[in-house]
Amino acid sequence: MQDIVDIIEGCRQWKRSSQEALYRQFFGYAMAICLRYATNKDEAIEILNDGFLKIFNHIHTYDTSRPFKSWLSKIMANTAIDHLRSRKRISFSEDITQAYDLGVSDDKALDKLAYEELLRLVQELPPAYKTVFNLYVMEGFQHQEIADMLGISEGTSKSNLFKAKRILKTKIEELTSQNNDTGKIGATMQK
Repeated sequence: MQDIVDIIEGCRQWKRSSQEALYRQFFGYAMAICLRYATNKDEAIEILNDGFLKIFNHIHTYDTSRPFKSWLSKIMANTAIDHLRSRKRISFSEDITQAYDLGVSDDKALDKLAYEELLRLVQELPPAYKTVFNLYVMEGFQHQEIADMLGISEGTSKSNLFKAKRILKTKIEELTSQNNDTGKIGATMQK
């Protein structure tokens, strides 16, 4: 496998082989990010390709003293947000001044779910809730940062996160109770 420093330098020189190497090396990582924001695989691929195009066009701005994965993930997340905005699929709910802790009735509920099931549940969230959930939980941004990125208030970010968690909690409880009834984990994923 080619060294990342060499690949980035090749991308800066617009070498197709370096661009292809970068795409192949980070495809899975970037796709996982895009799938969290998209409603389906085709949309995730569209976001992913747009994100890589941005990476290739702006690779000269990448600071090599910082981790490349962090830079890539920020570009992919921002590309996903831009994609959702362009489709007018993000509308944020009202502002609240505090978020509530939902707690989890079954601490092992998440352990029982497969990654694919969790991803599907996150993908089913309304776009605004899914976006804030991903930025906060998966990408590690704080509410003020999310508010600045999305052009919303910090309270709206907290409200959307609270509602996303509430929806996910309900869906996880439903899914785990269905799985307990059938005796199979992943029974709802079979087609």
